[in-house]
Amino acid sequence: MPSASRRAKSKSAAATPSKPLRPFVAHHLLPRHEVLSEEETRRVLETLETVAERLPKILGSDPGLQTDPKFVAGRDAGENFQGRLVRIHRPSATAGEAIAYRLIVPSLGGS
Repeated sequence: MPSASRRAKSKSAAATPSKPLRPFVAHHLLPRHEVLSEEETRRVLETLETVAERLPKILGSDPGLQTDPKFVAGRDAGENFQGRLVRIHRPSATAGEAIAYRLIVPSLGGS
């Protein structure tokens, strides 16, 4: 049977995480994501001649957004990105680079 002091140690160890969370490292196959400013979002929507609601959506918690340092800094500062566009740069064999746009929507967890 474990002694009382051993049991106390195991309880305190369980209360604190043993490892710090790993920083996000983008995978080489993950395309580059670029969060646009509100002004850039407005200009892109005018150029595409559409409304934001017609574009495909992306959750604010999507790991691809973490490839943009502006997004990470703004998120840590508490900035709201809902309703802004993300420009996704994908390599393409025929076009060289394909650009796609997504509308940021709130995460299922509420952020």
